[in-house]
Amino acid sequence: MPYPSFSRITDADMAALYAYFMHGVAPISRKNKAEQIVWPLSMRWPLVYWRWLFAPQVRPFAPGVGENPTVARGAYLVEGLGHCGACHTPRALTMQEKALTPQDGPEFLDGSQFNDWFAPSLRGQDNVGLGRWAGANIEEFLKLGRTAKYAAFGEMGDVVLHSTQFMTTADRAAIASFLKALAVASGAQTETAAAANSSTTATVHAGEQIYRDNCAACHKTAGTGVPSTFPALAGNPIVNAKDAVSVIHIVLAGDAEVHTHGGRPPLVMPPFGADLTDSDIANLLTYVRSSWGNRAPAVSSAQVKTLRAAIGEPEPGAK
Repeated sequence: MPYPSFSRITDADMAALYAYFMHGVAPISRKNKAEQIVWPLSMRWPLVYWRWLFAPQVRPFAPGVGENPTVARGAYLVEGLGHCGACHTPRALTMQEKALTPQDGPEFLDGSQFNDWFAPSLRGQDNVGLGRWAGANIEEFLKLGRTAKYAAFGEMGDVVLHSTQFMTTADRAAIASFLKALAVASGAQTETAAAANSSTTATVHAGEQIYRDNCAACHKTAGTGVPSTFPALAGNPIVNAKDAVSVIHIVLAGDAEVHTHGGRPPLVMPPFGADLTDSDIANLLTYVRSSWGNRAPAVSSAQVKTLRAAIGEPEPGAK
């Protein structure tokens, strides 16, 4: 429950939310789910101490003196109601977000792993953030779940499907203005952090052949994809992320685009986990993450094996 972000909500918006929940949402009768949190994490009293240490004071949002009103509106939506940092900001070992606003430090919206996916940096780096995205690209992505080059998947698909596609045009534009106004981060997802690739020539060659056999038909031999149809892999922030969990996940299990209002029928990325070994996928992704200008660390078969087990994807030949 992202209440640290919701502490930014104004009293007027909180009252509007209450009115909507009480009068705009029809009640239903449904048996509650059984508790799945194991002991000792199921104990509530330790949260008292966590709150003392990490929970912010209630601090309703107020724009800065002289701040651009569109950017200020975007900041309010991103920091508060949208709670974007709950996924896109790294967390400490004690699970608190390392920054809740840009004023709290450069790690705000600098990318973080979440539910076996990686939420990329929303700052201005070229390869791993939004540096190559125009504001109009961000608005289109929030409305349709895709741009001419990229598509939403994983947890972000749910965000678009259930939330951002219903925003007003003005609010999507405000979010885009705020994100484009953020300074380039100096935290975990900087360009230099994602630059090193320890792959060998043999690994890259093996990965290239696997790519040509399985991926090039849609994503093309140069990684350019097909505009508005198949996402580009060259220059893709997820492909270039230091954390490879998202690209491993989507190759293993596949995914489908979201079907938004006004959008075209969704395309499906098929799963390859049952066809490719851990080593195959590692070689494939190492090739993709080091080609066409991409500069990201190599992927190991151990990384693939670990995620395969975590998401329950069977190995090739398993029944």
